[in-house]
Formats: sequence, C-alpha cells, structure tokens
Amino acid sequence: MSNNRLAEAVELLKGIGVRMTPQRYAILSFLYSTMNHPTADEIYKSLEGNFPNMSVATVYNNLRVFKEAGLVRELTYGDASSRFDANMMDHYHVICRECGKITDFDHPPLFQMEERAAQSTGYQVESHRMEIYGLCPDCQSHRTQ
Repeated sequence: MSNNRLAEAVELLKGIGVRMTPQRYAILSFLYSTMNHPTADEIYKSLEGNFPNMSVATVYNNLRVFKEAGLVRELTYGDASSRFDANMMDHYHVICRECGKITDFDHPPLFQMEERAAQSTGYQVESHRMEIYGLCPDCQSHRTQ
C-alpha cells in the first residue's frame, strides 16, 4: 500500500474534522500496510507494544470512524469476528474454510449480474457480495503431512 494513499486518507479524515492521534494514525497505517484483512483484536495485538495505554475499544472506535469515512470495509462471515479491509477497490475474496484466511481475488466486477437481477425482480439493486471458499495453500500442506 502506498504512502500516498495513507496520506490521502489522513487528509480526508482531517477534512471531516477527525483529529489525528498517534494511535489513530498507527491503526490506519497498519490497515494500509497489510493484505491480511485483520480483526480488531489482531490490530490491537500488533500495536499494543508501541501503545501500552491503547485498549481494544480504542481500536474498535477508530475502525468505526474509518468505516464511516469510507476508508475501510468491514467483512463479516458468519459467527467469526469481523475483519477489516482497506482496499476499497471492487474485488472479491477467497476464504479458507479451515483457518479463515482471506485473500483478495481480482476479477472484473459482476455489474451485469446486478443489472439482470434488477431487471428480473424489479429490485433497486445496490450491491452484491461474492465469496469463494476452499483450502489455502498452508492448510493444504498440513493435510498432506
């Protein structure tokens, strides 16, 4: 993730009146530097050494601010903890059904599917979600050992 995108995100937050605290910057920077779709707890555990006074609630509150500002999306899958994705471009996910790892999968957006759904049902379609499930390479290798 480029520093340019992080700087743009910081400017967007400042522009809507969000004060940039060191903790808030660290959480945002972490999200923009990972492709692992972390949970709030994973973010907290990664940063707690640098911010001993930071709480899990601080992470959740900042994630809510980032989500409301359109900088991250919250990914929910069943009963598992929400994961957060700072890649706001249209893309899909492949999810390991064993360990829960989520990997980005680039594919042209299925806008024609949305149009067909709208035409055949009369709905005003707003969005769609496609998920692909399987076993990640790590879990495959554990099974063959």
